[in-house]
Amino acid sequence: MGNRKMNLNLFLTSMGHHEAAWRHPSSDPERAHDISYYLEIVQKAEEAKLDSVFLSDRYSVSTSAVMYGELGGGGFEPLTLLSALSAATKKIGLIATVSTTFNEPFNVARRFSSLDHLSKGSAGWNVITSGTDAEANNFNLEKIPEHTERYKRAKEFVEVTKKLWDSWEEGALVRDKEAGIYSLSDKVHEINHKGSYYSVKGPLNSPRSPQGKPVIVQAGSSKTGIDFAAQFAEVVFTAQQSLSEAQAFYKELKTRAAEFGRNPENLIILPGICPIIGATEEAAREKEAELHNLTNPEYSLLQLSNRIGINLAGYPLDEPLPELPEIQQIQGHQSRTKLIRDLAEKENLTIRQLLLRLAGGRGHYTIAGTAEQIADELQLWFENGGADGFNIMPQLMSEGFSDFVQYVIPILQNRGLFRTEYTSETLRGNLGLPFPDNVQNVHPAG
Repeated sequence: MGNRKMNLNLFLTSMGHHEAAWRHPSSDPERAHDISYYLEIVQKAEEAKLDSVFLSDRYSVSTSAVMYGELGGGGFEPLTLLSALSAATKKIGLIATVSTTFNEPFNVARRFSSLDHLSKGSAGWNVITSGTDAEANNFNLEKIPEHTERYKRAKEFVEVTKKLWDSWEEGALVRDKEAGIYSLSDKVHEINHKGSYYSVKGPLNSPRSPQGKPVIVQAGSSKTGIDFAAQFAEVVFTAQQSLSEAQAFYKELKTRAAEFGRNPENLIILPGICPIIGATEEAAREKEAELHNLTNPEYSLLQLSNRIGINLAGYPLDEPLPELPEIQQIQGHQSRTKLIRDLAEKENLTIRQLLLRLAGGRGHYTIAGTAEQIADELQLWFENGGADGFNIMPQLMSEGFSDFVQYVIPILQNRGLFRTEYTSETLRGNLGLPFPDNVQNVHPAG
């Protein structure tokens, strides 16, 4: 236990995770589409020895929300941006979000294999199922498939993708100039998958990548999402509002992983934390209040309506949330809707108060305080069964992440809780995850 180190991931967005971050005096929204800006942030994360950076994704944009900065995150397709960043980074992991609902396994397997080769073993795939009709409308669908159906499809999608990554055995590439043999045919296999959703012949037209398989990441916390994570995920991003809730989620997910026959230590749980750091707690709270004052209530209400799937425009802001449908009836993001409902009930919040509680991190844990206070909180969760590390989500990206690196990381390092040097050349190695078996070696094709 004494040697256990936190895993830290930076949730990369352009201006910050507070919805008004782009309006803050320290932010420069002119750079939201500037590759050099993202490079500065990712190189800073690598210098600080973070495990990885992560880029989320949505497949739609609202014409009413673009006015308020909905594209403040740059709107980049994750694999495109991370592939560009891979050319100027060495060891930091690069995790891209790709939806199983709007893609095909072969394309996804090939893209992530390419990123893993180009980055020399830094690729991770955040598997999402997407959750809105607006996204579905951009892919020839009238409605998003229902929640359970999306996860069934995702399960087969990931299984096919992993088979494709395994279609080249270790040692298949020989590049023997003298014999004129580039690859050994008996070590490259068709997968011939025929399932409920996909029919894929294979093999992948990309040899086995440096990590064996890119790291699988997942972020759903609904009952179906937990089962999916327990079966497939190696890293899990989650939103938890308190240590007790984080402990319950941590225990449930690790237990389910064991029930699937997995070693629970090979599943890394990273709750999101949205820090604002000040020289004093009062200074940090003033900084947070300054951001809150820059929010636009119309945009905040639109965001909340989209998250819970109910249009709140007609409801009084100084009254509580209206009664929401049963979580199982929600076809969108069930776990986040439940978190928001529980938060509003627990703290007896009006809609207006709830909007401010969500402004800094969309339901992730927000904390304003000194570097010592934030380090104390991370240590408390880490040492008491609430987390294996954290998904760092600065409310202000440039200034806030710099503060985290400059002030919080050294405290964690001095306490022996975080590395001072990378221990591996790959993301998988730095996360402490084992090199994966190739199914062709374990169960050779006939």
